[in-house]
Amino acid sequence: MSGRDMAKPLLGHQIIEGDASITPAAGRTIGVLGSGDFARSLAIRLVCSGFKVVVGSRNPRRKAGLFPSAAEVTLQAEAVKKTDVIFVAVFREHYSTLCDLADVLVGKILVDVSNNTEINHRKESNAEYLASLFPACTVVKGFNVVSAWTLQSGARDGNKQVLICSNNQEAKRTVAEIAQVMGFTPVDMGCMSSASEIENIPLRLLPAWKIPIFLALGLFICFFTYNLIRQIIHPYIREQKNKLYKIPIEVVNTTLPCVAYVMLSLVYLPGVLAACSQLYYGTKYRRFPDWLDQWLQHRKQIGLLSFFCAALHAVYSFCLPMRRSHRYQLIETAVKQAVEKKMNIWVEEEVWRMEIYISVGIIALGLLSLLAITSLPSIANSLNWREFSFIQSTLGFIALVISTLHTLTYGWSRAFDENQYKFYLPPTYTLTLLVPCTVILAKVIFNLPCIQQRLQRIRRGWEKGRYVKFVLPSATGEYSSGETSSNV
Repeated sequence: MSGRDMAKPLLGHQIIEGDASITPAAGRTIGVLGSGDFARSLAIRLVCSGFKVVVGSRNPRRKAGLFPSAAEVTLQAEAVKKTDVIFVAVFREHYSTLCDLADVLVGKILVDVSNNTEINHRKESNAEYLASLFPACTVVKGFNVVSAWTLQSGARDGNKQVLICSNNQEAKRTVAEIAQVMGFTPVDMGCMSSASEIENIPLRLLPAWKIPIFLALGLFICFFTYNLIRQIIHPYIREQKNKLYKIPIEVVNTTLPCVAYVMLSLVYLPGVLAACSQLYYGTKYRRFPDWLDQWLQHRKQIGLLSFFCAALHAVYSFCLPMRRSHRYQLIETAVKQAVEKKMNIWVEEEVWRMEIYISVGIIALGLLSLLAITSLPSIANSLNWREFSFIQSTLGFIALVISTLHTLTYGWSRAFDENQYKFYLPPTYTLTLLVPCTVILAKVIFNLPCIQQRLQRIRRGWEKGRYVKFVLPSATGEYSSGETSSNV
């Protein structure tokens, strides 16, 4: 398969490449033990891939109608005798029911496709347990990360990777060839000791999103509480006004842009910290702290959550004039103006502020949309590294700058109005400016020629205090060697 069609493999493992001279024989017979949903989907995919399928069931007459007509459904013992590669599609607690087949299973390749209900539920993996029950067989762990839906609809509509591990290289190669014919990408995960890791993968719920989601929720709760104090509690205590109606829309809509803005700045802050570390130590080979390394790895998820909050903010803002409370306030303002006989209420400064504020916000949301789209694997794979880096780095930083302008135009001169400091608390948007402005200032400093050149040298392998060898010609035409510090 071409590199474009392959999903990114797990770090530290190799994709098993099939030898062009070795192709599974057309019409090879594959056995399937089990009659559940996964066994049926597996049989369908194998038949569609050109294999002959023999399904072993304890009740073949009752289960035959569930499988494709091209698949042979028979007793388990008969199915085992007709093939050398057998997919064991039964639960771990039912492995013992196969012990009666121990004699006919001798020398067979058993592919364990089972999963657990909990992570690390048992010390011994399902594949290792199956191997202990049938020591005369070769057990291969595989296909457990592929869903029944993917098997039925084909590899294009689901995960294309099939993680495989076994203590027998030839058995892994055989199963890998079957996976390739079925349209999947086999990934060698090593020996059988990796089976526990493979079995835990389907049980993890969005492992890369856990930290970013908790971060976004934490920021939302902090900003929501802060806005609740300023917009609801303050007028209730100082003016005895009940403004609880603002909580579902206004308070939430004030909180969402704060979360989106800070989350966007947190995408680029770890890069600033990493650059500071490299400049301080004068090398790129020093390992970053674990917290910074984890932060760098979660930037994509943080950025997507930033876009999500920004999109919600746009929808909430669009719905603001539709509220009944807004209509009452609009009518009340019109009546007061009529009573006071104010015919012209046009405020040039406020008009320009809102026009610029909305325009800049639309541009910022458009750039965030572009960043989110290019984060999708299907789009990212169609870009070369320079294009991807330009969009994610350069345009991303521009989005941060424009978002800062959006925030500043919202504040305008309000930051200097003492009436905005309720309970002596500054407006929310002034708090959100701290991290983004720090990132922008650091980026400007890093782009200074003296700093930029040093950082580029470090990232190309230069190290502070490292001695390098040099060779110089002598007066006689001969060459003499010596050493000098790379600081010179």
